[in-house]
Amino acid sequence: MKNLLFTIIIFSSLIVNAQSINLEEFATGLTSPVEITNANDSRLFVVQQNGIIKIVQPNGAINSTNFLNISSKILFGGERGLLGLAFHPQYSTNGYFFVYYNNTAGNVVVARYTVNATDPNIADPNSEKILLNIPKPFDNHNGGSIHFAPDGKLWIITGDGGSGGDPNNNAQNKNAFLGKMLRIDVDATGPYNIPPDNPFAGAGVDGLDEIWAYGLRNAWKFSFDLTTGNAMIADVGQGAIEEINKMPITQAGLNYGWRCYEGNTAYNTTTGCPAQSSMTFPIAVYDHSGGRCSITGGYVYRGTQYPSLQGKYFFADYCSTQIGILDAGNAITWTSPSSGNNFSTFGQDSQKELYVAAVNSGKIFKITTGTLSTQETNSLEKISIYPNPATKEVFVKGIKDKKVTAEIISAEGRKVVETNQLTNGQSINISGISAGVYFINIKSGDLKSYSQKLIIKEK
Repeated sequence: MKNLLFTIIIFSSLIVNAQSINLEEFATGLTSPVEITNANDSRLFVVQQNGIIKIVQPNGAINSTNFLNISSKILFGGERGLLGLAFHPQYSTNGYFFVYYNNTAGNVVVARYTVNATDPNIADPNSEKILLNIPKPFDNHNGGSIHFAPDGKLWIITGDGGSGGDPNNNAQNKNAFLGKMLRIDVDATGPYNIPPDNPFAGAGVDGLDEIWAYGLRNAWKFSFDLTTGNAMIADVGQGAIEEINKMPITQAGLNYGWRCYEGNTAYNTTTGCPAQSSMTFPIAVYDHSGGRCSITGGYVYRGTQYPSLQGKYFFADYCSTQIGILDAGNAITWTSPSSGNNFSTFGQDSQKELYVAAVNSGKIFKITTGTLSTQETNSLEKISIYPNPATKEVFVKGIKDKKVTAEIISAEGRKVVETNQLTNGQSINISGISAGVYFINIKSGDLKSYSQKLIIKEK
């Protein structure tokens, strides 16, 4: 482990004193890292967007020989390239791993490769078996996150096909591969089999057999939290809202709303949109204040070295160079910006300790905890909003900052209540709001915010 590079102080709206996390420089010299994973051993495998997979040893040293180089098969640039990697659950015996890339025509390709029969540090470049080849209308929004679930199936997220606003409405089209979570059985003699419990599998059912969920814009990225049995999906917004979705692994056929909704805000509901009640809205959202623009999804921490991080979901914003932490109550805490590091991916080692990579600096950092800091004197304390569900009013407790504002947003994105000055213990009148699901957002300055789902009951 190399020397500590820097410490990020969390501007916390959730704890009395601001906690710190450390980013320990772990590996350097990589080119556009976009995925970090493991093969259930001590090595880390790092996907470079240029088509090369590197192996990083436990001491941070990078093998000089590439694990795989398919740079001649891909388009590298912008959002395109080699984007995803997943090892088969029986990799130790069958040697299979799977990659997700844009081929020279720009299509999305999911393919299987095999490790070298005698050298575990290199793959057989001639072993490719293509499973999916999906044409794309535009060069952006490629998705690219792939993982195996405990059911042994390969789960794949695709982007909506690109441009802006999903002009072809791919994400809502159940007969298009784009803008989806796909689920396939790769243990097949052909390219793949269809799991019979996929929601649209079978003759006479509207929708592609491969689809598990839909209504995604450009999820970057998703992960499984097996402790709770959920998939955590970070979906990049169009121009205003970034979102985090939580999907029970056993719940099929969910519609996450794009392009009808951006986060919980109505975007384009004129045509091709089912009833709002049929959609699944995010558990947390954030806007583009403070220079934020694009979410990078991560993992729920399930390691053992840092108990204080247990159960927290780590993600980042690419533009603001901040790491975000989502707690069990779906409230977001932001770190201070990390100059020079546009965070492009997170990863786990075999012990479930967390790492994060920066695409521009080519560095990988290990996430650790530091000491408690008392330097931040203008932070919000732990927020309590009660009652929830509510009928006539809600109270907000735990505020010490000045100039704190609150707003309540409907599922359609309409602001139904706005309070310009909120004080500790103050009530917010909701008697004029119809029953339903809302979000209450509390803000203090550019870097501190709290968002929580609010249920309003019939009076």
